[in-house]
Amino acid sequence: MIDLLLLGTGGCMPLPDRWLSSLLVRCAGELTLFDCGEGTQISWQRFGWGFRRLGAICLSHVHADHAAGLPGLFHALSNAGRTEPVALYGPAGTAEVVAGLRRLAPWLPYRLEVRELTDGDSVQLPGGLMAVTAAGKHAVPCLAYRAGLSRARPFLPERATSLGVPLPFWRALQRGEPVSWPGGAASPDDVLGPPRRGLAFAYVTDTRPLPAFPALLSGVDLLVCEGTYGDATDAVKAVERGHMTFAEAATLARDAAVGALWLTHFSPVLTDPPAYRDQATRVFPDTTIGYAGLTTTLSFPDEDDG
Repeated sequence: MIDLLLLGTGGCMPLPDRWLSSLLVRCAGELTLFDCGEGTQISWQRFGWGFRRLGAICLSHVHADHAAGLPGLFHALSNAGRTEPVALYGPAGTAEVVAGLRRLAPWLPYRLEVRELTDGDSVQLPGGLMAVTAAGKHAVPCLAYRAGLSRARPFLPERATSLGVPLPFWRALQRGEPVSWPGGAASPDDVLGPPRRGLAFAYVTDTRPLPAFPALLSGVDLLVCEGTYGDATDAVKAVERGHMTFAEAATLARDAAVGALWLTHFSPVLTDPPAYRDQATRVFPDTTIGYAGLTTTLSFPDEDDG
């Protein structure tokens, strides 16, 4: 399963009742953070997920409202007793920005491993998550992320028994390896059921909707996507500034056939995002207006249990 928690939903600058956009993900007890604007560690403390298990940070881009919270977070991890390496991913320019921010946090008890990604890169995230990136369109290099868990085909013990497969060979077949023994042989296809869908979510912010996005996002269980502007009349402004309206984000969710949409990254002038909810739901009904503390758990369906 994958747990997701919105720590904030603001764009540009924090407001008294709105922290900057960031998403915390937990899988197999390990944490990954997507974006880290000013004050991220404060919101994080409020919801009590703990810092110690953070193993990776994924930045969409290096504007301040997505990266300026890093020095404080680095110290929070130190105070939590983190000594294992922490991976930090982002687009071109990330290494230079992080190096500058490290002047505020030069001594850390863990190794910070910075890697710049580009369109189509894949990375392993904590807890077994696999992520793939796509280039966005913004004023600076920007990345959209899709991350998820694959699921093995179900093992069918009754088939293995009927074929006379000795019990010690079952595990190898489950791993997809053919086996043989005196008097017999079996392949994985002999004892495995049909493929099962995995779990996936996507994080897309500070970009225009692009033709490549529906393929990247296709069928994810949850899309966490920017909705900087609620009113469709702000479409011109969205184009000029490299953002999306609620309707554009909803159209992206519909075209990618996602399971659900969370809107985030609201402009400071958007004082009441829920008032524009219908701008999204008329296009994609399963839309939630994000807020700090919004959580969900993505789980494999019970009927898929093998």
